[in-house]
This record gives sequence, structure tokens and C-alpha cells, in this order.
Amino acid sequence: MRLARLLSTSALFAFGTVSAFAAPANSTAPSTKKSPTKVAAAAPSMMGNTAPTDEHEEHVSVSGHHTYFDGVTRRDVGGGLMQKQDAAKSVSAISRDYIEKQAPGQDPMQLIALLPGANVTSSDPAGLTGSHMSARGLDQSQMGFTLEGFPINDIGNFAVYSQEIVDSENLRKISLAQGSADLDSPHLSATGGVVDMYMIDPKMKKGGAFDVSYGSYDYTRGFLRLDTGKIGNTNLRAYFSGSYATEDAIHSEATNRKLHAEAKFVNDWGDGNRVSLAIVGNRLYNYLSPSVNLPSWNAYGFGEKTGFVAPCYAGSTCTRPNGTTFKNTSNATINNTVYNGTYKENNSNYYKLHQNPFTNIYTSAPSTFKLTDHLVLTETPYFWYGDGSGGGAYTTPTSWGATSMTGTLNGKKPSNSTLMYEPSLTTTYRPGAVTKLTLTTGVNRLMVGYWFEYAKQIQTAPATGIASNGTPWNIWGSGPNFIFNDGTTYQYRASLTQTRTHVMFIGDSLSLLNNKLTIDAGLKYAIVMRDGHNMLPDTSTGPYINKTFYQPLPTASIRYQINPEMQVFVSGATNFRIPMNYSLYDAGTYYKNGGYSTQANANQQPEISISEEAGWRYTGPTVMASITYFHYNFTNRLFSQTECLNSSCTNYATTNINAGGQSTNGVDAEIGTRPIFYHLRPYASFEYVDARTTSNLRAGSGASSDYLHTAGKFAPETPKYQVGFNLDYDDGNIFGAYSLKYVAKQYSTFMDDQHIPGYVKMNISVGYRFKNLGFLQAPNIKFNLTNITNNHYLGFPTGVQTNAQTQRGIFGTTVKGTAPTYMIAAPFAATGSISAGF
Repeated sequence: MRLARLLSTSALFAFGTVSAFAAPANSTAPSTKKSPTKVAAAAPSMMGNTAPTDEHEEHVSVSGHHTYFDGVTRRDVGGGLMQKQDAAKSVSAISRDYIEKQAPGQDPMQLIALLPGANVTSSDPAGLTGSHMSARGLDQSQMGFTLEGFPINDIGNFAVYSQEIVDSENLRKISLAQGSADLDSPHLSATGGVVDMYMIDPKMKKGGAFDVSYGSYDYTRGFLRLDTGKIGNTNLRAYFSGSYATEDAIHSEATNRKLHAEAKFVNDWGDGNRVSLAIVGNRLYNYLSPSVNLPSWNAYGFGEKTGFVAPCYAGSTCTRPNGTTFKNTSNATINNTVYNGTYKENNSNYYKLHQNPFTNIYTSAPSTFKLTDHLVLTETPYFWYGDGSGGGAYTTPTSWGATSMTGTLNGKKPSNSTLMYEPSLTTTYRPGAVTKLTLTTGVNRLMVGYWFEYAKQIQTAPATGIASNGTPWNIWGSGPNFIFNDGTTYQYRASLTQTRTHVMFIGDSLSLLNNKLTIDAGLKYAIVMRDGHNMLPDTSTGPYINKTFYQPLPTASIRYQINPEMQVFVSGATNFRIPMNYSLYDAGTYYKNGGYSTQANANQQPEISISEEAGWRYTGPTVMASITYFHYNFTNRLFSQTECLNSSCTNYATTNINAGGQSTNGVDAEIGTRPIFYHLRPYASFEYVDARTTSNLRAGSGASSDYLHTAGKFAPETPKYQVGFNLDYDDGNIFGAYSLKYVAKQYSTFMDDQHIPGYVKMNISVGYRFKNLGFLQAPNIKFNLTNITNNHYLGFPTGVQTNAQTQRGIFGTTVKGTAPTYMIAAPFAATGSISAGF
């Protein structure tokens, strides 16, 4: 009986907003039609808000107010950094008012960097190489990302490649739920919240928009969008867009390039029926940037771009390219902080040996059908395709598994010291669909749904040759390849992972006291089956590995509307992240008596988070504000650990483990206004976090391993304080903004024995919007200056370790430290752009 009651509950949506969302888009011409000051609020969205037809926009208009071709209204709160929220959990969102005033082409992570809890670092100002993000101390692989209702995270390791997702000109809204996923969120890794992205709709009238940009590091970009308008006598309309961008890598000889295309089709009819199709294509020709340790950063800063820097090992005296010498007194190897611009034979740190070409195609068809006055069907089928590589170089293979073996490259036998190019190739096919029915009967809304996905991911790493100038023979590793004498093609890794996902969800929402009190409860039940095939020989698991995860995920919330301006809420949710597919496989170099350098752990358990939030919101005619207290309790944190396989640590192995628990408490807050004091719209955000590891973690190798006193230490990757501020000005012609983000220090070890200091980053944008000029609508020119103080800093720990310094374990063993690594943040950059509609 208890189970039956639980299964009859879940979070539901406010589908009263569907008709408003499906209404015709604003025309490209400014609208001067008078309307009431405020439209009645739509029913609040609860715990299912992922599909584009579920989420609803705030509708506020003022007599004589213009909406421009680029979606700018000049009225959104905080310059577009804050929107009205009704969900019974912490949610922040940005709109076109903010997105459009940033440098064209910024990736979604860069765009939400000022929101509460968002800790974002970019290695290049234009976003061509992607960004790194965490929220409340949980990194992007612990968060779920969706575009138009379908998942963007990599199905294998849950990484998010923000440079591939969407052109900023086509983004209507980005929503950050810092604490938990929605009941219908299609994610297997969202222990730390979700980011939902929504594209603009095609316009009802024919037209389009374009922009061109030029900036620092020879950044060049062009964008063009064409709208068909209504086709025939239907509401069917579409747009097609494309962009191309190039940028010199900031501190190396590389040039990054990106070709991107998007299309969206929409048709709506009747009372809330809508069919849409979004297609996104992306091709990158990029170069990787190394993560750096602290001694390397201290020695070389932004790095030596053109010369050759040899590795400087611990205890050695080394010479810089300028002839000066220094002694490496750290326990880490000091390297150039960029890949070398000059090639020397058999040195793998040359930039052309670290290329990262990738092709992606995403399609999604989020659609809604009003079956009856009370029953709504929402369907989001999607397909995700990706194919690409990440380059690296290694010496000639000498064994195939445990069997010593020689081979040939292009018919010749190379020496054991010959360097070969070994790209890590990944091809992904990922179809899926999220289906849900919503029944509204009086004060009750019942939702039932099902998410199914069948993903196939093929990962290989063959070896091919390198020319005398350091250029790989083939960046895709397609040949000629290194072939063993028995005819086998060498692979550094060779696996096929098939992931079948079955997630059922059911929930109920009850609105009482004339919709002032809303009570939600729901249950999601996930069944995830990973079937792995490792094609390498002599693995510890054998060729076939099967793993199935079963996880119930209950959620509940209460929201009370005190008056039209104020509401309070409390919520609780359970989220999970299954182990990465890497945990299933042995891979890499094979060591005698030690096995592979990457070792499987098929018994790794899912990471579980239980989160609670309690918050207050104020939504007035001029001011919006919110404050949220949050608490997390984590178990089975997923962590990658490296151990030495011999006394000199020349052979080592990496494996995936569960790294105990974590408890987190904190407060998020934000406040913003509509235009005040001559068109000013200020916005401010704040976060305080106290995150503590609750377990003692094992560290070291072999006889030198022990448990360290990590329990009670402040969690790594987590700034204790963050502050964001933006001051927007827009009088219809002149517009601009000043923004600031402060991020406190971040530990990079579980022992808190190394950290990077806090930093402040400031940006300025300024522009002028002209009146319509012939067929051009609101042409404008703008300049974006990022990191205006040219602050040089490390932005984020990318390689967290248990300890950086030598520590004594619980049982008295001396445990040597390992150097953590970091991402270098982008320096000052300036971008100028011209745009217009037509």
C-alpha cells in the first residue's frame, strides 16, 4: 500500500502556459502596441520543466516599449540576468537582454558565469575551446545539460563540450537549477543540478539577422540567420543559420576553427498543440591545451609560445629558452604551460600532436499535443551523433597485452624510441525519447512518463606515424597504422559500450487555498544497463563486462504564495550519477606483472546525492530577489586515483574508485531590478558554501599506502564565497554594461594542502544601436572587453589529488604527494562586432 501511494505521486507542470509559449513570435519590427502593465501569472511550474513546451516565459510589457530584432526588450530584470521563477527549488535564468550584449559566439557556460553558484573558467575568451564549470562545488560532469529538452552530456564520461552546443544568437534562455534535476530530466549524472538551454523560435515574418566580429588573437567570426516566415497559410515557419569562427590559440602556434549550423522548424495550431524540430551541426578543428601544475605555472606563467621547453624533473637544474637557469625544488615535473611551438624528435609536447577535431550532429523534436481539455501529451524524441579524436603521442608499442611483440609502420620496423601519433577516437550514436502524459483535474495534476535511450559508443586509439616536422600522418589515425607481426592492428584502447536507459517517472501536484499552496511529490525509477566489450587482450575483466544499475529517486516540494509578490518553498530530492564507462575497461600501456596503466573497477557504485532546499522569493514590479539555503549529503563520490606499480613509479596505473562522502551547506542569493535611474538595471548574486569531506580517503601505493585524515577537510574544487555583479544601461541607442565576478580560493586536494588563490574578473561592454536604415533593422555596433585588468590566474582545478605534500597516514605510513593540475584562465581580450536584422 505504501509503495502504491508513492508511485501515485510526482511533480507536474503548469500547462496553462503552453498556449502562450506556442503563440507567434515577435516580429522583427519593434512593437509599439499598448498592453496592460502585467499579464496574469501562469500556473507555476513544478518539478517537470525540461522540454521547451513545459517552460514558460515571463510576460511583462509597457506601453510604447520596443522589442528589437535580436530579442532585446530593455526591460528584463538585471539586464536579462534574472527572470520570474515559480518552481519550488532554486532556479536562476538569463534571457536575450543579457545574451545579446555579450561578445557573439560566447558558449553557454560563459553566459551564465554571473549566476549564483556558477564557477566558470574559460581558456580562451571567444569560447572556441570550451569552458569548465561547477555549481556549488560540483563540476560539470556532475550536472545535467539539455538543449531543447535532450541531453548534451557525453554518455560515457558525462563531460560537456560547451563550444559545440549552440550559437549564442539563437539562444532564447539558459536556466540553471543549482540543486537538483527535474523529475523528467533525461540525465544519468545530475547529482549537482541541471542547465537547460532553449533556442529562439522562427519568426512569423520573413527576414533574418547577421553579425560580424573581429578581436584579440585574430579572432574572426561571421553569423547569418534566415527566417522563412509563415509558409503558405499555415503557422509552419523555420530558420536556417550558420557561423564560422577562427582564433589563434592564446599562447601557442595553433589556430582553432569552428564551423556551425542550426535549423529550427515550428508549427502550432489549436489550443496548445505544437510540433518542432531543431537540428544542430558542429565541426571543430581545435587544439588541446595542457592542464598545468603549480610549479610549472610559477616557472612559465602563460608559457613559451614559440620556443622549445624541455621537461625539468624534480631536483634538476634546468635552462629556460632565454638562457636563465633554475632548480626544480618541487616534487613535480615542470613543463611548458603550453604545448611547444617547436618540434624536436621524439618529444611529445609539440602542439600539432595534440589536435582535437570533432563533428557533432544533434536533432530534437519536442512536441506537445492537447489530447483533451484535461490531458496533454509531451514527446521529445532526439538523436545525438558525435565523432572525433583527442591527439597524443607515445613511443613504439612493444607488447600486445602480456605478449611481447614487434611490428611495422608503413612496412618498416621502427625503433622502440620512435614516437607515434595515437589519437583517442570516439564515435557515439545516441537515439532516445522522453514521453509524458499530464492529466489536470481541478486542483490536481498527475504526470506519468518514460525516458528511453539506447546509446552505442565506440572508442579506439590506433597508432600512426609522425613526419619529420612533427605533423601526424593522419589526425584521425586512419593509417598507415602500426601493425604487429601477427597482423593485429595495435590499439591503445578498443572498446564498445552499449548503454540502455529505462527511466519511469510518476508524480502528482496538488494546488490548494486558491493556488497559494502547492504540494508536489514524485518518484523516478532508473534502470541503466551498460554492456561493454573490451577488445584488448589479457584484461582483468575478460572481453565482456555487463553492469546494471537500479536506482529509485524520490522527490517532494511545497510552495506557498504569501501574497502576489512573495513566496516561500522547501524541497528535497535524490539524484545519482552512474560510474563512467572508463571504469569498465583496462586500457593503455601493459606492464609486466602490473597489468594495464588504466585498470577497470566494474564494482564501482553510483554516486548518490540527497539535497534539501528552503527559499524565499520576492517578485515586485521593479525589484526581484531570492535567497535559498541548501544542504547536500553525498555518498560514493566518484574519483579517479593513480598508484605506482614499482618503487621508482616509472610504471603506474589509474583506476576509478568510490571516494566516500561529503556534506555541504550553503546559501545562494540574487537581486535585480527593472530600469531605474535613467535606464540602469543592476544585478548582484552571492553564494556561501561550507563543503566538508566526511570520509578518510586511501592514498599512496603498495606498502606506502594508508588512509589520510581527510574527514572534516574542506572539499576541493569549491570556492567558499562567490560574488557576481552586473550594471546594465540601455536607453534605446546607447547601451553598455560593467560586470564583476569574485571567486574565493579553491583547494585542489582532499587534504587541503594546496590551493589556488581567489580572483576577480571584470568585463565591460559598450555599444550604439542605430535607427532602422533602409532594409536594415536596428543596426548596432558594440565592443566587448573581457578581463579588463588582464588578471593572470589559474581558474579551476582539473586534476584533484588526495594530497600534494608528503603526509602521515592514520596508521603512521608516510604518503608522498602528487601535484594537482589546473586550467589557465584567459587573459584580456577585446572584440568588436556589427549586427543588424533585415
